[in-house]
Amino acid sequence: MLFRSSSVVLSAIVLALSTIVAGYKYERIDKNNSVLLVVDHQEGLFQLSRDQHPVAFKSSILAHATLGKIFNLPTILTTSAETGPNGPLPQEIIALHPNASFIKRNGEVNAWDNSQFKAAVKATGKKQVILAGITTDVCTTFLALSLLEEGYAVFANSDASGTFDEKTAREANDRMRDAGVQVLSMFAVALELMRDWRNTPGATELLPFFDTYLPEYGLLARAHDAAITNGTASGLIVA
Repeated sequence: MLFRSSSVVLSAIVLALSTIVAGYKYERIDKNNSVLLVVDHQEGLFQLSRDQHPVAFKSSILAHATLGKIFNLPTILTTSAETGPNGPLPQEIIALHPNASFIKRNGEVNAWDNSQFKAAVKATGKKQVILAGITTDVCTTFLALSLLEEGYAVFANSDASGTFDEKTAREANDRMRDAGVQVLSMFAVALELMRDWRNTPGATELLPFFDTYLPEYGLLARAHDAAITNGTASGLIVA
């Protein structure tokens, strides 16, 4: 009897999972329908990000902002209490987007609670949002959940979001996934925006980007290029 009950429960679970998989629709990032958000990537808050190596994390937050420039995405910058210990945005990010909307919040923890920020996002007319921030569990997660509630498709760049430790990051990313946020690596965001190496932006723009911000792939591309040059290989590498 116990065996039969267990079998029934197991069958119900398998049926539920099959229904979920069958009903899944792959929503891809569309560069023509996306806005990129830089959320509290501030020099003071950077010190709180202990779940990643600081050198890699700095590279990832600059890469996040650079994707907005490469793909000509409307980009919105925001900071929280930057005149205090949170500090300013890195100058490299501001230089990448000198004409971007830059909302300096003074009290709102969740950027969506700031009316100027909300208006700036809505004014883009885009329905997909790519975001990253410090900290993952607050600045990224709170905003991502609010955007979902407003009907946006939300893509969180996990490489460019940081927090106190790996446990906190894992819990935050699980919370977002459970709600329907797509949590992706920087590499996945970049390639889903590009889609085809022959596109523009494509290989010409993305290979130098990876050479700077994802050296494992950048050096792979260099090695392949060298093989083509010396006649031992042909064609284009793919992810």
